Amino acid sequence: MTRFAFTVEFDGRPFMGWQRQAHGASVQGAIERAIHAITGEAAVVHAAGRTDAGVHGIAMRAHADIERPIAPFRLMEALNARLRPDPVAILDCAVVPGDWHARFSCVGRSYVYRIVNRRAPLTHEAGLAWRVIQPLDAAAMQDAAQHLVGLHDFTTFRSAHCQSASPVKTLDRLEVERDGNRIAIHAAARSFLHHQVRSMVGCLALVGMGKWSGADMKAALEAKDRAALGLNAPPDGLYFVAADYGD
Repeated sequence: MTRFAFTVEFDGRPFMGWQRQAHGASVQGAIERAIHAITGEAAVVHAAGRTDAGVHGIAMRAHADIERPIAPFRLMEALNARLRPDPVAILDCAVVPGDWHARFSCVGRSYVYRIVNRRAPLTHEAGLAWRVIQPLDAAAMQDAAQHLVGLHDFTTFRSAHCQSASPVKTLDRLEVERDGNRIAIHAAARSFLHHQVRSMVGCLALVGMGKWSGADMKAALEAKDRAALGLNAPPDGLYFVAADYGD
C-alpha cells in the first residue's frame, strides 16, 4: 500500500463542495471515481480542508492509499486524463510516509477572497469573484480586519451547521489589498470554522461601504452571537490557497 499526496486545483462552480455528497457532484467524488477507473480500487481521498458549494481551490492538498504499483507521475497523468471534463486538475503527485495525513498533519491553512469592485457585470469572472457595485474603502476594511486577528471566540462568524468542537480559533492573518478595482482578502489560520472566512469578508464589505465601522466589527465579534452577523459573502470569490505542513 502506497500513500500518495496530491495538490489539487478546481473550479467549484459545478460541485456541491469538496466532500462526497449523495445528492450532487463533489471534488472528492470526482477524484475517487478517477482512481477507481485507473486502479479498480475504492480509495478514499482525504483533504486538508472542506470547501462549500461554489468555493474554489488553487492548491488543495489531499492524499489517498493505493495498492497498485504505479509511479507518481504516471498516476498524476492518468488522473488528469480521467478527470476530464470536470474542472479538476492534479498539479502534483508524490509518495509520502504512511503516517502523513492531508488533514491531521496540516498546521496551517490559507484562503484568499476575491472581490471585483465595479458596477459592470462580470463576464469572464462570473462565479469566480464577488462583484460589489458600491465603492469600497479598502483602507477602512484593512483597519477593521485587525480586530479579528488573534485568539477569539468566533461564534458570530460561524455557521449554524458548523461541526467544530469549539468556536475559539486563532486567526493568524487577515489582510485587505486593493489593486485597481480588485480587492483581495487574505486569511490564514491553523483551522477555520464553517463559513468563517465568508462571514468575515461580508462584514468587511459592510465596513468598506460605510455601513459599518471598525467599532461595529469589534462589537459583532464580542457579541459571540450569529444574529450579530451583518452579511455572509457568497462562495464565488473564495479560494483555498495553501496548506502548511511545517516543512
